Amino acid sequence: MKTANALIASLVVLSIGTAGMAGPASASGSVSISLAPANAKQEQAMRAGLGIYALYNGIKNGGITQKGVNNSAGLAQNGSGNLGVVHQKGNGHNGTLQQNGNGNSHGLFQFGRNTNGHVVQTGNGGTGAIFQFGW
Repeated sequence: MKTANALIASLVVLSIGTAGMAGPASASGSVSISLAPANAKQEQAMRAGLGIYALYNGIKNGGITQKGVNNSAGLAQNGSGNLGVVHQKGNGHNGTLQQNGNGNSHGLFQFGRNTNGHVVQTGNGGTGAIFQFGW
């Protein structure tokens, strides 16, 4: 619950901070939200969510899903029992995920256009997710 409240508070602060930065319709930019579990329950929930996504998309250990044009993605895994996901929906995204170790789970999700995200996950049993939105 504390993590959800902190996430909501962060999004409110972010929206207030960017409200005065409105530009012309052709302006571009992006925002990234990084999630890391704070305790074992949150880690289990995040792993379950990534596992359900992987099952739904027919991914066993790792995969890349792209919908759009001019996207580039890479996934490298060194170790065993890792689950890595790079999901790109939109145009012009660039994303990579590298996992070094065993039993890691991570997702990089990019939406909109022209986001740039690169994740290196090192160690054993790590869990996380990054959501990027570009305009």
